Amino acid sequence: MKELADVDFEKFVGQKTTVIIDFWAPWCGPCKISSPVFEELSKDKDFVGKIEFAKMNVDENPETPGRFGIFSIPTFLIFREGEQVGEIHGAIPKADFRERLREFV
Repeated sequence: MKELADVDFEKFVGQKTTVIIDFWAPWCGPCKISSPVFEELSKDKDFVGKIEFAKMNVDENPETPGRFGIFSIPTFLIFREGEQVGEIHGAIPKADFRERLREFV
């Protein structure tokens, strides 16, 4: 899983494949809950090779979250060929997260 910085963002989301970015911070309690779920889903056979997973620390990279109006974390933004096609907010159960991601495969 890629750790993104503001400078990597455009290149990463411009890929031909679908990408999902976890906007998080180390002090965020819900982020600590959702992080293992996000990691597991990145290795799920339904998504490997179909969705690229990445994380962006909002404390270290404030430009991109600000650009997208991210005020609460965790927030997960989904892009296809550089265009935002979806978003997921908060720490949600793994089964619900998986279902939401299936819409983008």
